Amino acid sequence: MRKHLLLFFFSFIVTSIFVACSTTKKGQQNSQPVVGIEFNADSAYAFCAAQCSFGPRIMNSQAHEQCAQWIQSRFRQYGCQVSLQQADLRGYDGTILHSTNIIAISPAAAGDSVRQPALRILLCAHWDSRPWADNDPDSVNWHTPVMAANDGASGVAVMLELARLLQQHDSARVAVDFVCFDAEDWGVPQWSDQIDADSWALGAQHWASSYKTKDASADYHYAILLDMVGGQGARFYQEGYSLQHAKSVVDKIWQAAAAAGYGSFFPNKEGGYVTDDHVPVNEKAGIPCADIINHYPDCPQSSFGPTWHTVNDDMQHIDKNTLKAVGQTLVQLIYSE
Repeated sequence: MRKHLLLFFFSFIVTSIFVACSTTKKGQQNSQPVVGIEFNADSAYAFCAAQCSFGPRIMNSQAHEQCAQWIQSRFRQYGCQVSLQQADLRGYDGTILHSTNIIAISPAAAGDSVRQPALRILLCAHWDSRPWADNDPDSVNWHTPVMAANDGASGVAVMLELARLLQQHDSARVAVDFVCFDAEDWGVPQWSDQIDADSWALGAQHWASSYKTKDASADYHYAILLDMVGGQGARFYQEGYSLQHAKSVVDKIWQAAAAAGYGSFFPNKEGGYVTDDHVPVNEKAGIPCADIINHYPDCPQSSFGPTWHTVNDDMQHIDKNTLKAVGQTLVQLIYSE
C-alpha cells in the first residue's frame, strides 16, 4: 500500500441549542451496548507468528505456497467454505506472479445455518510479503525480502481470530466473509525509476474486476480492509478514499471503537489518501470499503511507521495491544449490527 498525502456563536440561545444537539449526538454514539464477546489477542498474535514461521511470503516462493495452504486450513477449521481465485498476473517488471486470492465464505452465507442473515459484510487483508525492504534505513537491505509481520500477516491474523469467534459465538445477525488478497506488495520499489500506481494491489484488482460477474446473492453491504493492524504505537486515522467512498462505514468503525473502549486508537482525524486494496474494491467492485490502516504522522522514516518495508517488520515489533484494539472494535461492530 502506498500513500500520496497529499464555531460561531450568535446568541446564548443558539449556543445552547448547538450544545444540546451535540450532546444528544454524542450520547447516541456512546449509547451502543458493549458487546461481551472478547477478542483474543494472544490467539491473533499466534496466527501472526505462524505465518511468519514460513518466512517471507513473497510471490512465487515455497513459503508463499506453504502459507497459502495453512491459511486455507485455518478458515476451513472454523467452518468457512474456502475457494481459491488463482491467476497469473504481470508485475511492474514483467514478472509473472502466480497469485492466489483466498476466499472464505461464512457458514451462514454458505447456507450451513438455519438463519440466513440478510446483511453480508466482507473483511479483507493482503497476505503476501514485500519482496524488497526498499524503505530500510540501510541500503544494503534494499533487496532483502520483508518478513511482513505487520504489513500483511497482522490483518490475516485478526481475520482468522474473528472467524474462530464467529464459529464459537453464532449469535451475529450478519454473515461475515473473508478475502485474503494476494500480490498486493509487488509494487514499484523506491530504487526503481518507474512510476506505476497500478502495480500495487494486483490481487485485489483482479478480484474486484470479476466480482460483478457473480450472482447478485453475493452482494456485500460493505467491506473493511485491514492493513498493518499490529504495529507498536499504531493509531488508525480516517483514510481519504475511505471517507470519499465509504464514509458511513468509517463512521461505523469509529463508533464501534469508542463503544468498545478503544477510541484512543482511532483518532477522529483524517490521515491522507492511501493506494491500497480497498481502492479497487470501491471503484471496480462498487462495494463501500473502508481501510483500517496505521498512520504515524510524526514518524520521520515513514507515515506508515518505522518498520514499514524494512527488515524490522518482524514479530518483535508486533503489539498485542494493537491487535486487541482492532479486533475488539470489529467484534463490537459485527455483533452490534
